[in-house]
Amino acid sequence: MMDFIRKASPFGQLAILLGLMSVCFVVFGVLIQGIFPAISGGYTMVQAQDPAIMSKSSVVSAFRISQFFYTFVVFLVPGVLFAWAMGRPAQYLRLNRGLPFMQLVLAVLVLMCSLYLVGASAEWNKLAGLPQRFHDMEKMAERQTKIMLQMPDSWTMFKNLLLMALLPAIAEEVFFRGCLQRIVQKMVRNGWVAVLITALIFSAIHMQFLTFLPRVILGFVIGAVFLVTGNLWLAIAGHFINNGMQVVLFYLYQSKMISRDPAAEEQVPFYLAIFSAVITGLLIWRLGERAKQAGYNWRTAETELKN
Repeated sequence: MMDFIRKASPFGQLAILLGLMSVCFVVFGVLIQGIFPAISGGYTMVQAQDPAIMSKSSVVSAFRISQFFYTFVVFLVPGVLFAWAMGRPAQYLRLNRGLPFMQLVLAVLVLMCSLYLVGASAEWNKLAGLPQRFHDMEKMAERQTKIMLQMPDSWTMFKNLLLMALLPAIAEEVFFRGCLQRIVQKMVRNGWVAVLITALIFSAIHMQFLTFLPRVILGFVIGAVFLVTGNLWLAIAGHFINNGMQVVLFYLYQSKMISRDPAAEEQVPFYLAIFSAVITGLLIWRLGERAKQAGYNWRTAETELKN
């Protein structure tokens, strides 16, 4: 079976990876439907969407447990299984390169500098005029996220950092960049096109279309970090910083340590979005040069992948 997967065409490997994810999604759905009433105090998933019920402590805990299983089962399990089938999973996923300090600093700067572009793209996304059902889906997801982000103490913040920042960073990067992006790159034979396609799939799978474009840009930036460094740890670090920063800002705001509400929408001037894009691009180029000095040339790796 493993030999069959290794020798399959890129299209075949893509079908296998997505098939694994689909099976894991069904397993998660059956599992969570069965255990949710037991962990939420007797409420079903549908009943838990009622705002009057959603804020109950038992339901919030159930949401957190559900989020853990969703991320672990739907993304991490199929990604790890696929990498294991390909042989030497750490090497396949590019988790065997360590975490060079200067590359880590540059990767974090790349993510930080892209945030103005991401913020502007959220405003552009609104111009799409999406149907009302997408707005309703987004509001439901926002309510659940805000409930989970209620952090009365630092221990809750720490748990949220693990659940909403660290675990998604590891699981989603293993699946999307470690597996999916590499398969797509074999298919299209162009690293940057593969980064874009993977970012589009990454955003679409989240099923939150009012924030589709910002997530595409974030996915593209993280994918670019992985492309030019060949180091999944750097993509994971960038993803973690992006998610973790939001968790910490919410905690600081709720604790009255900062006055700016991180959930408040702010208009980003167009010139600032362009400046953000230029600086982000330059930092990605510099990161690639730094990786080359450390012995990894993404252009050479891309050529070898084509052959």
